[in-house]
Amino acid sequence: MIANSPPAPYFAVIFTSLRTEGDQGYAEAAERMVELARQQPGFLGVESARGDDGLGITVSYWASEVAILAWKQHPEHSAIRERGRSTWYAHCHTRVCRVERDYEFER
Repeated sequence: MIANSPPAPYFAVIFTSLRTEGDQGYAEAAERMVELARQQPGFLGVESARGDDGLGITVSYWASEVAILAWKQHPEHSAIRERGRSTWYAHCHTRVCRVERDYEFER
C-alpha cells in the first residue's frame, strides 16, 4: 500500500536489505516493528516490498529527525535491529533523507 504523506518537507528513512535464507521469526518481528513504529510520535507511514531474490526496501516517513532518532533509540527496535544484523540480513543499508517535494498520480 502507498503511504499517505503530509505536504513536504518531511523525512524518509530508506532501509534496503538482502535477506538470509529461512524466516527464523523474521515475519513476526517485521510485523511487530511496523505496529510499534505506528505508535511513535512523528511517524507518518511506511511502504515495503521484497523480491524473490531476498532484496527488500522499506521506506518509513517521519515528521522530524528528532522522531527518527527516538525511533532508532527505542529499546525494542534496537533489539530487533541487532537480531537483524546477526540473523536475518546478509547486507543492509539505511539512508535518511529530507523530502523537499513530492508528486502523486492516482487513476
